[in-house]
Amino acid sequence: MTFLDMLRNAATQNNSMLCVGLDPEPTRFPATMQGNPRKIYDFCAAIVDATADLVCAFKPQIAYFAAHGAEDQLERLMQHLRANAPHVPVILDAKRGDIGSTAEQYAKEAFERYGADAVTLSPFMGFDSVEPYLQYPGKGAFLLCRTSNPGGDDLQNQRLASVDGQPLLYEHLARLAQGPWNKNGQLGLVVGATYPAEIERVRALAPTVPLLIPGVGAQGGDAAATVRAGWRANGPIIVNSSRAILYASGGADFADAARREAQKTRDLLQAARPGA
Repeated sequence: MTFLDMLRNAATQNNSMLCVGLDPEPTRFPATMQGNPRKIYDFCAAIVDATADLVCAFKPQIAYFAAHGAEDQLERLMQHLRANAPHVPVILDAKRGDIGSTAEQYAKEAFERYGADAVTLSPFMGFDSVEPYLQYPGKGAFLLCRTSNPGGDDLQNQRLASVDGQPLLYEHLARLAQGPWNKNGQLGLVVGATYPAEIERVRALAPTVPLLIPGVGAQGGDAAATVRAGWRANGPIIVNSSRAILYASGGADFADAARREAQKTRDLLQAARPGA
């Protein structure tokens, strides 16, 4: 089953556009785990078990594991996801961006070592930095397009000299992802929830590719505005929330609190769909 098949099935089965980002910060764990990086797996597995029937995807951020030397715990977590939430696709948030044999190794890391269904990439070095990931049939690759950080303006909002006018860089990327780069239908785009007007613009330029939209929750993105801007019947969106769900409670009830927050966010997103 391809990433897109898994995404559509999970979205339908769980009635959800919500992705839970797994960004474990041991200093924010509940008291019995707090400050202990050896508990990263335990914390994340509890979140997965509490929310697996509410999401269309999970998104572990690799830096939060690697910073603590916890790659082995990420491998265990991926195995846990496969065993306990096999219908939910996993997007490895790695934001890799390199060329040639190095990109091949990063692709091997994402898809063979960790068994991810999709990965996030930086397209700044061009198509040959993306192509090695597309050699894995059925896997997805999300290109950074219009990100939610203020510094995204430094490059993404710059105008290009072009035969078809002067598109902004992020607009050019959207066209490439919808068109010539998307040879096997494997590409998606990352667009931040803090810029709903840009989400709408990206969707106009790339009407069918999946959009991964971080920034709802702790980063201040408006969930309803995000759905109105990006959701289309033939263009799926994956709306990510991390900290607001992971750290909904600092107590022993952290998993139950995460479930309540995930359910609230899922329902808010679903209610915002046109015609809902």
